[in-house]
Amino acid sequence: MTDRPLTLMAVHAHPDDEATSTGGVLARYAAEGIRTVLVTCTDGGCGDGPGGVKPTDPGHDPAAVASMRRQELKESCDVLNISDLEMLDYADSGMAGWPSNDAPGSFWRTPVEEGAARLAELMEHYRPDVVVTYDENGFYGHPDHIQAHRVTMAALESVSLTPKVYWTTMPRSIMTRFGETMRELDENMPEPDPEEAAAMAKIGLPDDEITTWVDTAAFSGQKFDSLAAHASQGENIFFLKMGKEKFGELMGTETFLRVKDATGAAVPENDLFAGLR
Repeated sequence: MTDRPLTLMAVHAHPDDEATSTGGVLARYAAEGIRTVLVTCTDGGCGDGPGGVKPTDPGHDPAAVASMRRQELKESCDVLNISDLEMLDYADSGMAGWPSNDAPGSFWRTPVEEGAARLAELMEHYRPDVVVTYDENGFYGHPDHIQAHRVTMAALESVSLTPKVYWTTMPRSIMTRFGETMRELDENMPEPDPEEAAAMAKIGLPDDEITTWVDTAAFSGQKFDSLAAHASQGENIFFLKMGKEKFGELMGTETFLRVKDATGAAVPENDLFAGLR
């Protein structure tokens, strides 16, 4: 044992991603005295601009959007009591198929080994006991999420550390409830076409394949407020439309797939730090 605090590192693609799938654990473990480190890989420049200006609209300024989202990210970190924020500041690649995917400096176009080397330096500095990122599909196929996964796993292969490693996921049962909630909030929402519905059905995991279920109900209010801190992207953040009460009902547990472990802790588990304390 050492005097070094237990440390959680979450590696995310964009400002606001930290809140969606890990806001609860970041807030919970900060409250338990664990050091929480957030690494955000891109600048978020492909998000909405002031007044809801879309990336495809005239007048959209990626640099101005990135500056605005940096401030929102810092506000979110304050809400979640995140100990340390590190930004790699790669250019946001945008959604799959956008021209920005292949723009010079985009995260998607960055060689994995380059991003991994930078992340490995941060891992060696903070020496995390737990690392959280996305699965190989970036949870839902976003290029920057996929790249964050690749960079994180490559960095882990190059460092002299053996942290527990988790990928964010969602139980399929909850995904079904989300769909029902979305239709309740918007009666005019069209049914997805068969191809889209088939893709949605593959998101997340069957409940019995999830290794880790962390109770974050006591921190759902903080998680909601951290999402709300990203006010410029509010139109795109479906969860905010639920309101705090409904949000707390659906988002009171965060779930993960454990993919690396040297502790031998039994699964299913209810603590990312099981076997470490």
